[in-house]
Amino acid sequence: MTAMFEEELRAQLALAREDLAKAAGEGDLDGVQASEGRIAGLLRLAASHGITLPHTPSEERGES
Repeated sequence: MTAMFEEELRAQLALAREDLAKAAGEGDLDGVQASEGRIAGLLRLAASHGITLPHTPSEERGES
């Protein structure tokens, strides 16, 4: 069960990063902010379950 949860978190993180790149490329500041928040939230959720996902310090703070 934990492996499935971690796999889903990794997939959601990848999607959020894709959304961030797309929003940034389009100059969509609201989309950028939403994606940054989603990434930070996923990282917090993972950490609260003892799962370490590769990330940058700025992602953890909700910044790109």
